[in-house]
Amino acid sequence: MRHVPLILVTVLSVAGLSQSTQPDWSKIEQETLQHFQALVQFDTSDPPGREVEAVEYLKKVLEAEGIPTQTFALEANRPNLVARLKGSGRKRPLLLMGHTDVVNVDPKKWTFPPFSATRDGGYIYGRGTVDDKDNLVSSLMVMLTLKRLKVPLDRDVIFLAESGEEGSTRVGIQFMVNEQFPQIDAEYCLAEGGGVSRSAGAATYASIQTLEKLPYAVQLTARGVAGHGSVPLKTNAVAHLAAAVAAVANWRPEIRLNETTSAYFRRLAEISPPERAARYRAVLDPAKIKEVDEYFLEQEPRHASMLRTSVSPNIFNAGYRVNVIPSEAVATLDVRALPDEKMPEFLDQIRKVVNDPSVEVTRAQRDTRPAGSEARIDSEAFLAIESFVKKHYNTPTLPMMQTGATDMAYLRAKGMQCYGIGPAIDEEDGPKGFGAHSDQERILESELYRFVRFYFDVVRALAGA
Repeated sequence: MRHVPLILVTVLSVAGLSQSTQPDWSKIEQETLQHFQALVQFDTSDPPGREVEAVEYLKKVLEAEGIPTQTFALEANRPNLVARLKGSGRKRPLLLMGHTDVVNVDPKKWTFPPFSATRDGGYIYGRGTVDDKDNLVSSLMVMLTLKRLKVPLDRDVIFLAESGEEGSTRVGIQFMVNEQFPQIDAEYCLAEGGGVSRSAGAATYASIQTLEKLPYAVQLTARGVAGHGSVPLKTNAVAHLAAAVAAVANWRPEIRLNETTSAYFRRLAEISPPERAARYRAVLDPAKIKEVDEYFLEQEPRHASMLRTSVSPNIFNAGYRVNVIPSEAVATLDVRALPDEKMPEFLDQIRKVVNDPSVEVTRAQRDTRPAGSEARIDSEAFLAIESFVKKHYNTPTLPMMQTGATDMAYLRAKGMQCYGIGPAIDEEDGPKGFGAHSDQERILESELYRFVRFYFDVVRALAGA
């Protein structure tokens, strides 16, 4: 809490700046829309991965404002862009990060073309609108606004537009960390992974990602005797694999809390109605947590996943014709591990759960992330984020361990304090099929603009002289 007076002074200083140093938000909103639509309209689907046009666009916009850029590429069509605004050097740099690639699409399932950036009913539709071209354009607008207002800086502000986040990190963050880390080394980084929840049009709370689970793939391979389907065999590989998958799906790995999840449920209880608050407080009580876990698994599966290393059987491959008993059947499990999970030991636990010598349990190939420490919730950066969440959204802030994965894991492994932020999104958008990776991905236009204002204030408070 020693940083609180500093943050309060910074917030008051930002609020008291002369009118000449205040952004013209109406003009910035028009420009934000222009750049956002342009970036969404680039098809940067990964796979196959072709981010070069988006990077060339960003480079042109930044350099037109006198902001120097560099590009670094492991593959020519998949470059990463770094732009830097120089500060006095009194403090270590601040890194702003967004990825230019998006997951691929099935165009037939989209009401509006996925790369059209169509505006309709207050929303902008398109692949990448909330993953991650919202953060990408917001970082761009922060850099442009800092430069135009000639904001004096005590930190360098670095913008990294990275490729390959959606499954090809070797060309993106891995390449930048392994080969070009001095270009992006910073004390703090801000990237995707958090956001503000809206319900009935009003913000309810902000989740700031301070930690994330780590993705692994585990393969179950059942082997048996091949034969004619008219003669059932007890060694049937499909039957053995089905039993193994069912056993793993019904298994509940050990519950373990950490600083982030403990703070998350404690703060969530403080802002929830009495019945829900009692459940969230019970998470912190070893005598009650198993009962709450039962409820979470049925009603709030995301919270159940936050309590443990999770396992989800997602791919099943077996057989090639109806009258042949196959000699092999394979299932792939999506494992999202707590950061302190020891995977060799976890694989041994899965083997005990399967309890079948005809089923082999192995790690499968996957683009995984390294483990890193939790970002502190008493840091200057977190307190600044919390302050401006209150200013712009008038809602509490919760530190969160994300069940998914982001590229911040690579930076946390290098000792960087990283925080996931994002715009406000309606809680019902995901279940309705409007969320990230969905077939109707969209963002509220007004919330994109509010996020840019919030982001600018956070960066100015953290980096401004």
